[in-house]
Amino acid sequence: MKKNLFTLFTSFCIPLFCLSQVGSVDSVKSLSEVIVKAYEQNRSLVDVAAPISVTGQAQLNRFGNMSILPALNITPGVSMEERSPGSYRLNIRGSSLRSPFGVRDVKIYLNEIPLTDPSGNTYLNQLSFYNFNSIEIIKGPASSLYGAGIGGAMLIHTLPAKWNKGISLDYTTGSFNTNNINANVKTGNSDYQNNFNYSHQTSNGYRQQAKMHRDIASWESLLRVNNKQTLHAYMSYSDLYYQTPGGLTLAQYNADAKQARPGSGSQPGAVQNKAAIYQKTFLAGFSNEYGFNDHWHNTTSLYGSYTDFTNPGIRVYELRKEPHFGGRSVFEYKKQIGGSSLQLNFGTEAQKGFFNTRDYGNKLGVADSLQSDDNLNIWQYMVFAQADLKLPHGWTVTGGVSLNKLSLQLIHLSSRLSTTQTKVFKNKLPPHIAVLKKINKNVSVYASVARGFSPPTVSEVLRSDGLFGTNLQPEDGIDYEAGIKGTVLHNKLYFDISGFFFDLKNTIVQRIDTNGVYYYVNAGSTKQNGIETYASYQLVDAPHHFINSAKVWSSYAWHDFHYGNFKQVNSDFSKNKLPGAAPNVVVAGLDITSKAGCYINITYNYVDKIALNDANSAYASSYNLLGTRLGYKKDFNRKINAEIFVGADNLFDTKYSLGNDINAAAGRYYNAAPKRNYYAGISFNFNKK
Repeated sequence: MKKNLFTLFTSFCIPLFCLSQVGSVDSVKSLSEVIVKAYEQNRSLVDVAAPISVTGQAQLNRFGNMSILPALNITPGVSMEERSPGSYRLNIRGSSLRSPFGVRDVKIYLNEIPLTDPSGNTYLNQLSFYNFNSIEIIKGPASSLYGAGIGGAMLIHTLPAKWNKGISLDYTTGSFNTNNINANVKTGNSDYQNNFNYSHQTSNGYRQQAKMHRDIASWESLLRVNNKQTLHAYMSYSDLYYQTPGGLTLAQYNADAKQARPGSGSQPGAVQNKAAIYQKTFLAGFSNEYGFNDHWHNTTSLYGSYTDFTNPGIRVYELRKEPHFGGRSVFEYKKQIGGSSLQLNFGTEAQKGFFNTRDYGNKLGVADSLQSDDNLNIWQYMVFAQADLKLPHGWTVTGGVSLNKLSLQLIHLSSRLSTTQTKVFKNKLPPHIAVLKKINKNVSVYASVARGFSPPTVSEVLRSDGLFGTNLQPEDGIDYEAGIKGTVLHNKLYFDISGFFFDLKNTIVQRIDTNGVYYYVNAGSTKQNGIETYASYQLVDAPHHFINSAKVWSSYAWHDFHYGNFKQVNSDFSKNKLPGAAPNVVVAGLDITSKAGCYINITYNYVDKIALNDANSAYASSYNLLGTRLGYKKDFNRKINAEIFVGADNLFDTKYSLGNDINAAAGRYYNAAPKRNYYAGISFNFNKK
């Protein structure tokens, strides 16, 4: 049925590119003109001395409206993976080495609220596709303003820049019985805004034991009290269930890639043990922006969150209660000094968590005997400062530093006499220094040096069998970066090229033993060098004949990631490739819109083979993917518009593994990704101007 729908829509829509109707679509805004909030500078991309990417509505809406994953993967150096529906992993320049699942070693903020909890974990799957308006990604250490971390930072913005009150309804369906329904209501005006959103998503998944359903409701309010003060509130509740099929050996993957992990000996498999995750999260946050005068400004945010996490896994049945709260306050001072301008940002961020984790035996999907019962008290804070000086002749100098502290207290309650273990991590004032030079109005070059400090997350210190990994030490690394970016050829060609040398000591890597226990060790040192490029060219940037706009773009990442000195017992992995990172990744696309309202997006993706273990004895094969989306937009009048679209992913029908389990015992590395699949959707918007 979906194949027929795809064929019908293709034969109907493509000829419309040859028809001319009244109406036009605004030309795509040059990326260099996009204002980013990163490093609290609120400047265009070309004026920020850092490797920053922006994913906006144009990128998000060129795929299937099910997940932000394909849109983020356009960014060179960024790889988001979905091992099964709802199970995300984010890799920024090799950061997934520490993430067997979930999102770690990347600090994520939702507007002004820290979305990353004090344990270092981020439940990115508690947000739906429609909660994202735009995303900024800072690649590499961003410790001057965003705390300890090696992978970088992600800033999520939820509210659109242009506010139109009204109602929108969206529905998308696809292969594997996938469905996504979203309803949104916006009320208010430019000074007082309310945004209500509800999403319901279900899928049977490509593999066995891969079903998912998720409900997310959110409310957001913005109040501009006066010219000096703005209040912003955000509240959401998510109820997520997804099954976890588990990794396969190469023999199992080749025999039947769709199967869930089978049992082994007396150990049941994923189906028998009903392996899945039940995750409920409530988040409430509030922020206040206040301008004291022309020089001083403050943004202060407070939040509270609670996650109820249940995980019947292959080996254990885990129950987690994770209440936590925190806040962040940033002061800004601006001063014009002759022909120069000075901006100072300084502030603090603190988070407190009171977690409880209970592990039981998993007896065919039912919690059996208690194995461990632990309370984990987490206290994390940082103070930071940054100075930004804009000098004459296009020079800008930025310098920042932060002080971070993480305190973990583990209380074992399951023993006859409760025992307490404490671990404290402090950093060494990691600095960030950058220099930018504007060659002309639209092109700049920059260089930066940043030191990153990343203590182990709670999930790394607390092994999945309940033991406390007290020997783990923080990662410590220095990143040297240089880049050039801007627009040329009358703003038709945008380019961003960066190169980096990153030396990391005490690298934390993940292990999985034969019983499925996750644990972590320090791996000596790693050398992570790379070149990342992105370019887009506006073939047609204004209405011309029958085409309204046309753009071709491409991103490329070359990563030479390998261990320095790394020995484990009798094994020497020195100089081996870092597992989990592809040496070469290419993403390219073509986007065309017509005056008739039709559009087509074509995306090609190549990923090089990936080492799956420290010994480099196993690899995931390289793969080529091709996808497309075709749609038709219609403005019925100034208030009502609608859109219909169809699309297909993996048109080559490639067999490949995504979200591989790195260093898994018994060679269970492989998680099969969907082969050729289809989707279709419709959107209706009523805007009261």
